[in-house]
Amino acid sequence: MAHQEEWEILGIRQLAATDERAEEFTGTLLVHRRGSAEPVESVAVTVKRPVLAELESYVARLLRRSRGLGPQSRGR
Repeated sequence: MAHQEEWEILGIRQLAATDERAEEFTGTLLVHRRGSAEPVESVAVTVKRPVLAELESYVARLLRRSRGLGPQSRGR
C-alpha cells in the first residue's frame, strides 16, 4: 500500500452562507503538507449545512473527551 500524504488543517477563513437559507457555506481552508517545506495552501471549499452540523457535534465530543482542551476540564 502506498504511503498517503498527511495534511495539517491550520484554519478556515471567510466561511459565509451562499444563500438566504444558509444551507451552503463557502470559505477558504488553510492546509499544510506535514513534513514539507512548502508554504501553506489555500483551498476554496463549499460545505453543506448537514456536514457543518456533523463536524460541530464531532468536534464538541472530541474536545470533551480530551484532557485539558474542553471547557469542562478547566479548573479540575
